[in-house]
Amino acid sequence: MQGVPHIGHIRGALNYDVLRRWLVHSGLDVLLVRNVTDIDDKILAKAADADRPWWEWAATHERAFEQAYDQLGCLPPSINPRATGHITQMVELMQRLIDQGHAYATEGDVYFSVKSFDHYGELSRQGLDDVQQGETPTRGKQDPRDFTLWKSAKPGEPSWPTPWGPGRPGWHLECSAMATAYLGREFDIHGGGIDLIFPHHENERAQSNAAGDPFARYWLHNAWVTMSGEKMAKSLGNTVSIPAMLERYRAPELRYYLVQPHYRSNVEYSDGAVSEAAQGYRRIETFLRRAAGSGEVTIGTLPAEFANALDDDLATPQAFAVVHNTVRDGNAALDAGDTPKALELAAAVRAMTDVLGLDPLSARWSEAGGSDTPTKEALGFLVEGLLAERQQARAEKDFARADAARDRLQQAGIVVEDTPNGPQWTVKSD
Repeated sequence: MQGVPHIGHIRGALNYDVLRRWLVHSGLDVLLVRNVTDIDDKILAKAADADRPWWEWAATHERAFEQAYDQLGCLPPSINPRATGHITQMVELMQRLIDQGHAYATEGDVYFSVKSFDHYGELSRQGLDDVQQGETPTRGKQDPRDFTLWKSAKPGEPSWPTPWGPGRPGWHLECSAMATAYLGREFDIHGGGIDLIFPHHENERAQSNAAGDPFARYWLHNAWVTMSGEKMAKSLGNTVSIPAMLERYRAPELRYYLVQPHYRSNVEYSDGAVSEAAQGYRRIETFLRRAAGSGEVTIGTLPAEFANALDDDLATPQAFAVVHNTVRDGNAALDAGDTPKALELAAAVRAMTDVLGLDPLSARWSEAGGSDTPTKEALGFLVEGLLAERQQARAEKDFARADAARDRLQQAGIVVEDTPNGPQWTVKSD
């Protein structure tokens, strides 16, 4: 934890939150471990630059991440272990690797011997000759492709005692130690961003398997949030922080934006894309509140098409399509005065959005956005009504009435953009 969380950081957590909710809904018992790296090179460097203790820097940003996860509706993990609390397990893992000839100690450092593990490179699908760890060259390495398990103590840095001398853990080592401490030697799913496949996940898999642990059965990797085609990252100066985004959008609207695309697809950030997602959420919200005005809307049964979509590699775009088709049919039923049908469809929408962590009628989101939520809901209802009136006028070729509706919106500070998916609206920021 080294900085303020941005939407690129949080996207993966939201993807795996949807997966977790779907697995639980499917009747499985889920133990979710979300480990915290609270000691590494970047934390030490940034804390030093800010003239703050490393542990305080790590704890401050850990709290910021936890707040962001909570604000966007992530269920809390089963356990949230920190690296510094699991040094004993790391030392034990290194000892097992050394005893089996897969690691060696030199001058207080401990390295994993890549050549000793025949399956190295299989996860990232590269040959041993192509491997470059990206580590700063150090003395004592038997092979430049070997990666660091333990770093010997340096002046001014925190350290812990080991049989090979004091020091601190390498990033790869700590993740394997924490995963097996809580999930056992073999577990079902290991998740993370695609940028972690190599070297991080490759090295986790190698050190765990070499020690004799089967480790993860399946590896899932979510894609990036990009800006102008580049991965969103602080080093590129193109981040969009969660606190800043939540000043402009309600939390469920931002969650909708980040979970609607398939987890393996890049999300290209733009203000227009987020606004379009916010309107998608509002359409669901408006329908459910209309239906609730006609009777009680319970959580009903999931449509088979929705379940099939999530069973197919968590295909959220197809799942959301089912949601919006059901909303469309529900609005039509309301317009026709068929209240029983509308309530049945609304119950299905609640069931689907509950799985997605987006149920607008849930206790979590019914008040999302703070004290001005009723104002936002009223605005959304009025704008959608005027847009529907404009669309109807255009269909009837009454362009004077259509233009009048658009003029009224513009006078109120509402910007309307016609898109292939229908009119999209935003509130003029200036």
